[in-house]
Amino acid sequence: MAFWIEFVQLIFIFDTMKIKLLFFGITRDLLNTNEMSFEVLENSSIKNLKKELHTKHPSLENINSYAIAVNENYATDDLILQENDVVAIIPPVSGG
Repeated sequence: MAFWIEFVQLIFIFDTMKIKLLFFGITRDLLNTNEMSFEVLENSSIKNLKKELHTKHPSLENINSYAIAVNENYATDDLILQENDVVAIIPPVSGG
């Protein structure tokens, strides 16, 4: 019983926040949606978000690279996300 109480307390130590994810191209096809609400831990970086996405949606691991934009600006892996950010997942495109 003590373990369970400690586990529950540990869960509530970390606050979460919601962000909005937008998917384009192959990412939209793989997830069968063009947007979703997503919950991440406060102070999560883009790097953390990518890990979470791969954990919750393994089909995204097949994409070698993709760009991330936060609130319509391209973002690097060290950018810290904020509550209600809009994050676009932009796969590579090719054409001719």
